[in-house]
Amino acid sequence: MKKVLVTGAAGSVGVHVIKYLLAEGKYEITALDLKNKNVFKRMRRFRKRINILYGDVNDRVLIEALVKDHDIIIHLASSLPPLSDMKKGLSEIIDFDGTENIVRAISYYNPKCHLFFASTTSMYKTTENPTVKTKIELDEYDYFAQAKYKAELLIKDKLKNYTIYRIPLVLSNPLCEPFMYHVKKDMIIDCITKEDAAYAFVKGIKYISDINRKTFNVTGEETVKVRDLYDKMLEINGLTFKYVLSRIFLEKNYYSPVCADKDELNNIINYRNDSLAEYYNRLRSRAKKRKFARFLAKPFVKNK
Repeated sequence: MKKVLVTGAAGSVGVHVIKYLLAEGKYEITALDLKNKNVFKRMRRFRKRINILYGDVNDRVLIEALVKDHDIIIHLASSLPPLSDMKKGLSEIIDFDGTENIVRAISYYNPKCHLFFASTTSMYKTTENPTVKTKIELDEYDYFAQAKYKAELLIKDKLKNYTIYRIPLVLSNPLCEPFMYHVKKDMIIDCITKEDAAYAFVKGIKYISDINRKTFNVTGEETVKVRDLYDKMLEINGLTFKYVLSRIFLEKNYYSPVCADKDELNNIINYRNDSLAEYYNRLRSRAKKRKFARFLAKPFVKNK
């Protein structure tokens, strides 16, 4: 039975990675995340079925012990924008230094271990319809993309067994999970549901030899105009304090461009099962009681 370590396991994608790994019924799973009340709450349902550890990816002793004992690492631990772009150095510590710690441990103690690394398509800021071969020109203030790309280069240089997934805007539940509200409304973007993003990691294990030492843009099948996406969420969830603050105060500097090679990974592992319609239906089922919030949202929604 292969042993799989998931870092950032309590995140929106991480929780579903664990669900899908458990559904396969053939992995011994270790979940790693920081110790706080939110993480406790999200991991509670798994506590009798997996190994749960609370710690930091920058803890060298902890990571060395874990890497020695695992066959596969799905590395999701990250500092997401906009916080990572507001605090210079945060992404360097979490997204690069944490990854460097894992890479070092793999190189020294378990070179056969396969690393799945969650990167970002937000690094494509100056190119329409980019591919993984597109030259990266980083914004000097996009600390998140800088750290992710730097980590990618380190992985490619030091490891023999890895797969890099560049992930676009992830569609989660904006009422209780982080959501990228700092995207220009007139952009047409690639996006992916947290369920499909998670399944791409789990399904990738089955095809590990086919995708080894490769980088992929991992997206959903459909594209969407950002304005339409936000309007739909307002219609379903209603107005939220987070939405108002984000739309007023955040610089619109997050990119999620439509990738020309978006189907490449799906053609190999067939990970797509979700759709925008299903995503919206899930939001509706969780927002039935928000009638007043939906009333308040009407002035914010564009006239059809």
